[in-house]
Amino acid sequence: MKHTNPTGRRKFITKTGLSSLAALLGAEIVFALPEGYLPLVLENDPQTLFGKHPELIVRNNLPWNVETPAHLLDDRVTPNEKMFIRNNGLAPEKIDVAGWTLTIRGEAVNQEKTYTLQDLKSKFTKYQYQLVLECGGNGRADFFPPTEGNQWEVGAVSCAEWAGVRLKDILSDVGIKSTAVYVGYHAADLHLSRDTNKEVISRGVPIAKALENETLIAYEMNGKDIPPAHGHPLRLIASGFPASVSGKWLTGLSIRDRIHDGEKMAPPSYALPCDPVQPGSDVPNENMCIIENMPVKSLITYPKSGAIIKENSPLRIRGHAWTAEQRITKVEYSIDFGATWSTCQLENAKNRYCWQHFQASVSFPRKGYYEVWVKATDDSGKTQPMLTPGWNPKGYANNACHRIAVKVS
Repeated sequence: MKHTNPTGRRKFITKTGLSSLAALLGAEIVFALPEGYLPLVLENDPQTLFGKHPELIVRNNLPWNVETPAHLLDDRVTPNEKMFIRNNGLAPEKIDVAGWTLTIRGEAVNQEKTYTLQDLKSKFTKYQYQLVLECGGNGRADFFPPTEGNQWEVGAVSCAEWAGVRLKDILSDVGIKSTAVYVGYHAADLHLSRDTNKEVISRGVPIAKALENETLIAYEMNGKDIPPAHGHPLRLIASGFPASVSGKWLTGLSIRDRIHDGEKMAPPSYALPCDPVQPGSDVPNENMCIIENMPVKSLITYPKSGAIIKENSPLRIRGHAWTAEQRITKVEYSIDFGATWSTCQLENAKNRYCWQHFQASVSFPRKGYYEVWVKATDDSGKTQPMLTPGWNPKGYANNACHRIAVKVS
């Protein structure tokens, strides 16, 4: 049971609070949730449970899906307390780090092999990269007609520093066959039904993506062990693809001689119509294609939307831009709804798949209400549309220009 406060952030009513409410109403409440659920659902919020910033927005609490407001993504490297959470099931209830293993198997491996955490840390070179992870449904709230799923606005994205073993080095150690096509992951998260025979999510990436330098089996985030909410102790990181392929609580990899057929690999999950469709259309699954590269995108992180400034005062804006291609080449801003554009200062990325920071000094011609829009362009020539693009049944891949409201008084 929950309510929404005026800021839109969900609060959770405690068991004690529910009992008091029942007494006032002269009613009796029977708590029939499975043992262990009540504290998780009713007595904790993301701040208490995961150490998250109190302004994060709960989109779903069973499973936990929590969004970061745009202004809280101003850090160059996203800290744990400001990182969004996207879960499909329940986090593992017990994590035995000492006994944790990663098993590599499948039709296209030369041998099945199992590694302990210590094996991964001691036998392979450690690499670290700043890598964007973005939910495939980020921006879903803007589609019309509306689509089902967590109604993410713009904050289901992060760029932390991940460290671990390159997946390509593990695959080289195991040995893969020339028939290898896909790498699928397996994890320790628990199905919402608590049926241990049901896999929550088992997605993956084409072999070419698996062999990129930046695709990691990570065991650290921002210089520390990965936090429990983000996949401790092992997580696959495949930046540039929807974050659903970056499996948390990793226990195994299947090297396939075909497209992986794990849970949530088949359409309509994480798939777009192969050809453009009319908004609101029913699209047969056979006409859907798996999402691979995420679209070019940018985000204003300062100031917060609704800023008020004095007339004749310039406004400093800043934010990030990212792409699944090599790099962002240009970020522009507009204060006249896209009629004209001016160029932002743009920094180089620390590494591929890291977001790039931009800033600009914006001047306004006179008093009144304005919107500041930004759009990014990458080295492949792809740029952001001003309006929500490509309606699709699941509300994926919205990369419309981000904008903030500004009042000049």
